[in-house]
Amino acid sequence: MSKQHGMHGRESGLKKLTVLSPGALAIALLVIIAVSANAAGQDYPAKPIRWLVPFAPGGVGDLTARIVAKKMTENLRQQIVIDNRPAAGMVLSANLALQAPPDGYTLVQAGNGSAISQSLFKSLPYDVVRDFTALSTLAYFDIVLVTHANSALNSAADVLAYAKKNPGRLSIGTGNIGTTQHLAVQLFTSMANINAQTIPFKGTPAAISALRGNEIPLVMETIPALIGQLRGGTLKALAVGSAQRSPILPDTPTLAESGVPGYEATSWTGLSVKAKTPEAIIARLHREISAAVISGEVMQKLGDMGATGRTSASPDDARKLMRLEIDKWKVVIDRAGIERQ
Repeated sequence: MSKQHGMHGRESGLKKLTVLSPGALAIALLVIIAVSANAAGQDYPAKPIRWLVPFAPGGVGDLTARIVAKKMTENLRQQIVIDNRPAAGMVLSANLALQAPPDGYTLVQAGNGSAISQSLFKSLPYDVVRDFTALSTLAYFDIVLVTHANSALNSAADVLAYAKKNPGRLSIGTGNIGTTQHLAVQLFTSMANINAQTIPFKGTPAAISALRGNEIPLVMETIPALIGQLRGGTLKALAVGSAQRSPILPDTPTLAESGVPGYEATSWTGLSVKAKTPEAIIARLHREISAAVISGEVMQKLGDMGATGRTSASPDDARKLMRLEIDKWKVVIDRAGIERQ
């Protein structure tokens, strides 16, 4: 073999070793990306995490965040800082989250209120599904239909019977127009096919004061807002709005059991990050949220204030829930003729 031929053979061999087909090159790049993403997930978190809360301090949404964040801080060994930015429909907190890089160091609380806002407001500076990645639910705040302790109404069946015998005379107190409680009553009267008045109040104390003063016979509110009075016996729970009985009030039937088949309305809160956050970080956050919420300590603290800790099976399930809630409340808003803001 000539020297020239030998060199040519080595060059050919070298080319065969280094030149990849387009398909092989694409696979190699995907492997590199996957390894890099996994490394990013393993290194996360390397600094404190900001948790944006769209509620004022002291409310059930804020307290839920603080309880879960404390446990996550312990598990992650990295501080999670609660940043309260109260504003209707999470607009302020969402905008702040959108300004942050999609690196998992800015979390934003979002739940059924965010879904309602998506349908209630004519225009928002964001889309809660497109611009954010839902991580998981955190807790549910089941809705309950209550009356005062001495009321002659002892069940949801009594309420339905009265409403059908007295069209237009039944009134139900709720939160402000467009709140979950308000829309839950709209859904109830529609599905039960009754003619009843919905009376919005600016807050729970005002609604309960009217109930006790016999100005209204019923109030629809979340269990955490009424838990002290329910446990103290000054209010009587007639039915809950959740699909299954609430673990907080296990002896109280659901509205679906009580003559309104298929009824379901509940309040819940969850956690999201900015869209395009790396998948490894999303997966890590989902695991950490689940581990924190299902811990006995967190479940007990949430239960004490009338909330039920419950996480999504996966981020995809959390996203599906948000989509379903948006579609559901849009129909209720349209049927009730509520003007979009």
